[in-house]
Amino acid sequence: MFNKETEYALRGLVYVRVQQILGHKPGIIEIATEIDAPLFYTGKILQRLVKMGFLMSSKGKGGGFYFDLLKPDLPLKTIVEAIEGGKAYSGCGFGLKQCNDDNPCPLHEQYAPIRASIDKLVTLNTVQSLALNYKNGEDILLKL
Repeated sequence: MFNKETEYALRGLVYVRVQQILGHKPGIIEIATEIDAPLFYTGKILQRLVKMGFLMSSKGKGGGFYFDLLKPDLPLKTIVEAIEGGKAYSGCGFGLKQCNDDNPCPLHEQYAPIRASIDKLVTLNTVQSLALNYKNGEDILLKL
């Protein structure tokens, strides 16, 4: 549904938040390993998330990635839009650039509720809510 960068970003952010709940700041190697993502690609994604202000990082002993707990919860929609724009949940189901209500594609009417559901999904869920749901549901061996 989302591109690989967005998938890795979402999985990485949830992993970081779960680890922060457990009192741990994971590093790039740990995150990449646990979310089953390429190391260097994960590093680039995490650094981009830090630059965008979604995540914090610190170097040295006891360093790693973490969330600023004073910031509000981070909706998935904010991350998706920052990485790939709104196309992931508002684009044409047939892949056409000119698809709209006035010029519909063959899937336009059938895809409208799917677009609405995806928009609702990414709007209502946050990184923090997913981390809490995951933590409460399992013994925290986060294999996303």
